[in-house]
Amino acid sequence: MQSSILVLVLAVCGIVSGQEIDCPEKSGFYPDPYQCDLYYKCSKGKSEARLCPDGLVFSDENPNKERCDIPSNVDCGDRKELQEPKPTKGCPRQNGYYKHPDPQACDKFYYCSEGVPNEIPCPPGLYFDEETSNCDWKESVKRQCDHITKDVLDDGFTCPDGDVMGPNGRALPHPTFPHPEDCQKFYICRNGVQPQKGSCPSGKVYNEDTFMCDEPEKVPGCENYYEGQPLEKNKLPKKA
Repeated sequence: MQSSILVLVLAVCGIVSGQEIDCPEKSGFYPDPYQCDLYYKCSKGKSEARLCPDGLVFSDENPNKERCDIPSNVDCGDRKELQEPKPTKGCPRQNGYYKHPDPQACDKFYYCSEGVPNEIPCPPGLYFDEETSNCDWKESVKRQCDHITKDVLDDGFTCPDGDVMGPNGRALPHPTFPHPEDCQKFYICRNGVQPQKGSCPSGKVYNEDTFMCDEPEKVPGCENYYEGQPLEKNKLPKKA
């Protein structure tokens, strides 16, 4: 009962008071025996209860260090209890790594920091494993993703499947693709899966043979792209 009351106090007030533990002679930081995100600072035989940020748990490996970490990095053992979650949209708890809300988006996950979700793609060919908070090979992750949901830009572009080989014969980590109608524009696929718009500087056009911006006369079909257009000097490439 006392532990439950303490959890309620922590969740509502964000502070801890009233519960004492028998501190070891050595000063340091020690875990609560029941709650994995609750711990104590012991100094001169007196204890001060502290709580990890929501979503993190106390690492009790070294009493000289006050450290909270993601649950997959900490063996809580019998410390099964946790503080009441404080969810926000996309984040089951305030902090940590969580699977994407789209059940078919196995190759993406959310990193939550203080309740703010950040969508992150896994490297090509890997799925997010919630048990380890890492991206792993599809065969090792216990998830059914028969129809992976791809990101689509507002003009309908999605990143093609498969590797794109660069001029040196190696797969490009962030391949680029030409725009179907505009010589100056192109697409970038971050990590091969996350589409993004790009644009060459004024006076240049995209060359799909070199995967770079180039002189118009070197790109068949784009030789006259800037004919009759004023050029903007020193304009850097734009990214959407």
